[in-house]
Amino acid sequence: MKKSTIWILTVLMAVAFMGLLSMQVFYLRGMSKMRYEQFTEAVKQSLYSVSQKLTQRETRHFIDENSGNVASSSYLGSTSIGGIKYSFTTPLGIEGNITIDGAASSGKAPHGQQNDRYSTAREEIRDRYQRQKSVIDEVIVSIISSASGRPLSERADSALVRKMLRQELDAMGLKIPFEFAVVNRSGTVQYKSAGYQAAAVDKDNMFIQVLFPQDPRDKQVFLKVYFPTKNDYIFSSISFMYPTIAFTLILLVVFVVTVVLAFRQKKLSEMKNDFINNMTHEFKTPISSISLAAQMLNDQSVRKSPTMLQQISTVINDETKRLRFQVEKVLQMSMFEKQKASLKLEEVDANVAIFNIVNTFKLKVEKYGGKIEANLDAMDAIIEVDEMHFTNVIFNLLDNAVKYRKEDEPLLLKVGTRDIDEDRLEITVADNGIGIRREDLKRIFEKFFRVNTGNRHDVKGFGLGLAYVQKMIRDLGGTISVDSEYGSGTKFTIIIPLSKN
Repeated sequence: MKKSTIWILTVLMAVAFMGLLSMQVFYLRGMSKMRYEQFTEAVKQSLYSVSQKLTQRETRHFIDENSGNVASSSYLGSTSIGGIKYSFTTPLGIEGNITIDGAASSGKAPHGQQNDRYSTAREEIRDRYQRQKSVIDEVIVSIISSASGRPLSERADSALVRKMLRQELDAMGLKIPFEFAVVNRSGTVQYKSAGYQAAAVDKDNMFIQVLFPQDPRDKQVFLKVYFPTKNDYIFSSISFMYPTIAFTLILLVVFVVTVVLAFRQKKLSEMKNDFINNMTHEFKTPISSISLAAQMLNDQSVRKSPTMLQQISTVINDETKRLRFQVEKVLQMSMFEKQKASLKLEEVDANVAIFNIVNTFKLKVEKYGGKIEANLDAMDAIIEVDEMHFTNVIFNLLDNAVKYRKEDEPLLLKVGTRDIDEDRLEITVADNGIGIRREDLKRIFEKFFRVNTGNRHDVKGFGLGLAYVQKMIRDLGGTISVDSEYGSGTKFTIIIPLSKN
């Protein structure tokens, strides 16, 4: 699949995911706002109901005290046999019925006399109605004028207000905890619930209602209520949306990881193609040399010359070693597929091992007119490693230094050891080669990655050496870092634990 195709699919899927996630967030915000408005309306209705019930309760109290004056009061009336029946409803919602016995005559009277008596009774009842209505009006005025003078504890104590609030809120379906306080117009708290803390409440969570609207303005008291778990209650009602958003985010993460892996696999595929091309070239040269030597052996004149046979034997031997070395490089690839290499650990003196490696490598360095220095200053250099892999690690670092040397300056290699503390050993390999660019430093330990050497075509390899070095050092429990400046050389630092014994 082309990289452009992957990018197009990635953009389309990203837009789709962002659109889906945006719609879910928008719907969640709309649901949250609607539930908040419903909650606010239900609370306001509950507080209003509490205020109305307290007002009606106080009205009944005053009517009971003045029952002798209002027992026969009426607003609306209707006639009945044997008397006049009236029902009344006060402006505050109190209903009642009274019956005024009639004075109808039991005897039969002329029709004209009956009409006169009925008219007289109607006039008497009208006068009585007006008098009783005046009494009720006086009682109502008395309630309005004198109610505010009663102690608040008698009109609405804390327990009564809490009970009414709980009943009204439950009736509206708001079965959540609340805190309340009753304050006067100046803000002085008359009484409050144990958990009431006005300073910790935001303005959107404080609901206020006048308890007795009929009181004079300067004597009014206010009921303040807030809900500590309001947000939890509102969001719990839309909690069914959370899993859908979570699943969408999980899909988005999986999508991002899939895209990253797709690009990484494509990059790895390209690297492997380069590796195969490079490997083919590396194998072609020794195979051609061995094939040419075999053909020369078929020549009778060559067989008769011991000198020629010696030269051909040397060529075959050298090219066979070269071919074996390349095969060994290829086989190192299989180690990267394993989580951890199979290591044969043993105690090794790092100073001795590095000294032997330096002596062996010295001829190759001197071949290019360079020199190698060993500063083995570590007092305790006993490490527990696989000696073969440890030797290969140092050889790889030294071999890289030779490959990436400067053409116009003699190569100088420095290898050293020193104690960091009683538990760790530091090994350094430094050179004065061409160095590594800053943008390449982060990738030099990647498989198949090779630093760009410009116009130099003599640098061979598969890009596995440093990846192998890093893996081996990590499997041995150590770390490796690199410090380099382009044009000024490179320094590798290995920190590896000392043997516990």
